[in-house]
Parts: sequence; C-alpha cells; structure tokens
Amino acid sequence: MSDSPAPIDHLVHVLGLEEPSHHDGHTFVTGESLYFPTGRVYGGQVIAQSLMAGAASVPDDRLPHSIHGYFIAPGDIHQDVLFDTETLRDGRSFSARRINATQSQGAILTAIASYQVDGQSGIDFHDPAPSDVPDPETLTSAQQLMEPYAEQSDFADYYASKSPFDIRHVTNTVMLGADKESAAADSGHQLVWMRADIPEHASTQPGTISRVLNRALLAVGCDQIMMEPVLRRSGLSFMTPGISFATIDHSMWWYGDIDVTRWHLYVQDSPVAGQGRGLCQAKVYQDGQLVAAMTQEAMIRVPKKD
Repeated sequence: MSDSPAPIDHLVHVLGLEEPSHHDGHTFVTGESLYFPTGRVYGGQVIAQSLMAGAASVPDDRLPHSIHGYFIAPGDIHQDVLFDTETLRDGRSFSARRINATQSQGAILTAIASYQVDGQSGIDFHDPAPSDVPDPETLTSAQQLMEPYAEQSDFADYYASKSPFDIRHVTNTVMLGADKESAAADSGHQLVWMRADIPEHASTQPGTISRVLNRALLAVGCDQIMMEPVLRRSGLSFMTPGISFATIDHSMWWYGDIDVTRWHLYVQDSPVAGQGRGLCQAKVYQDGQLVAAMTQEAMIRVPKKD
C-alpha cells in the first residue's frame, strides 16, 4: 500500500471548499491547489470549484446543468483562491449563480452557473455514439506513454504519475508529437477514453462520489485534453518548441448523470482557429448516451521560424 495520497483523493480534497474563517466577505476558500507543470492554478480546477461553490447555495434537488467561465488572469498556485457566490435568480425550475474566483492580485476567473430541478421532462434526443470504437482496455494509457520521458519533462512526469485520470487515445496522441496526417487532412477530430484513476489504496472509491461532484470532476478531466484538437489540426503538439498556451474561456452543459470512475468517451474536434486563438468542442458519451457537451477557446502561440 502506498503512503502517499492517490491523485484522485487530492483532487476530491481540493474540490471540497471550506467556508472562510478569516477572509471577510468571501463565501468559500481553498488553501490548496492542484499541481500542474505550468506552475499556474489549473483552469479545470477553478471551473470545478466554482461549480461546487454555486451548488452549495442552491436547493438539494437542483443539479448543475451548465457553466460558462472566463479566465481573467493566471492564478498563483501558492495562494488561496477565494470564491464569491452571487444569487442571480431562483425560479421554479432553475437557479443561476455568478461566481468570482479571486486572489490577492484580483480576479482570476468569473463564471455563471445554472442549476436545474432534477427529473424535468420534455424534448429528448441525442446524436448517436460513434460505432466500432476500440475497447479502452486494449489501448495504451497516457501514463504508459509518458513514463519513459518522466525524468526529462515535468509535463511527461505529470501524466506518468500525478494525473488523477486514466487517459487513452483512440487516435494517436499529440502529447508527444504532432499528428502530421490529421494536419494534412485539415482535421482535428479525435476520440479519447477517460476515467478517474482509482488505485486500491485510494479512499475515493466508485459509489462514494455524489452526482454534483461527478459533474465537477468531469470539468477537471475534460480540461486535460480539450486543447488537443486545435493542436492536432494545426500540426502542433504540447512538445512543439517554444509553444505557449492558455485557456480563454470554457463552457459545459450536462444532459445526464455521469460516473467518472467508469469509462466515458470524448468525441472532439476544432472547427476554427485564427488571431492566435483556437476553438475546441467535445461531446461526452457513457453507455452510449450523450451525457455532456463542452466548448473551450484557447490562446496558442508558436515562435516564428526565423
């Protein structure tokens, strides 16, 4: 049994916001952030924490159905993040909250989240899941791919030993190198399986995660791969020399429950890029059902060849 906490346990701990004891006027606070190789507060973490902060202020029968966040400035991984929750509306079916995440230097993210009474009926349809997708257990994990490079790269070391998710690309990964074929075909399409990585010694186990926390964990997980389609279509990778990137905004919609401890499939693409920005889209399937959708715009810059 390992003496160090499992990454999934640390993530669940970070998402468990506390009411502040000494930060007057602030609703929730976290004194600890996830490690990420950029050295900045991880964007998926702040989106998920904002979702949890808003959820704590709505009736128990209302689940998150959407969140829209704008990243204002990079966060300092060594500082508390404070979350102020403002009630915008409580209707018969929906509750809306504005959540501002701040540190000593000011705002790092502002988001609006909406929560809906569970079990509403009405129109109901979804795009079918892709057919003939390889079983995730037959694919190589990001952990296995990155282990040989862990001592050479903080980025590789993160995915080899510190990520709370088991990530398996159906299409070739762009973590290690560019996808020349996709770039030549002008396609950013990719398929990725993912689930929470839960070792035996973890205190977080299947069946112990609430419906709200599962949705927040999806917000963290998707951010690990959301930028990849625009890199794939551009013929770039995370290893491209001199590349710099940052998420500008992020939106998510939930249409059903998800269990992040079980395999779920991302269907992703990038329809447009320009002005140093790229737009990425994803649909998430579990058990053949389309349970969530998301979009993200990222700033991506590469040094000129000269």
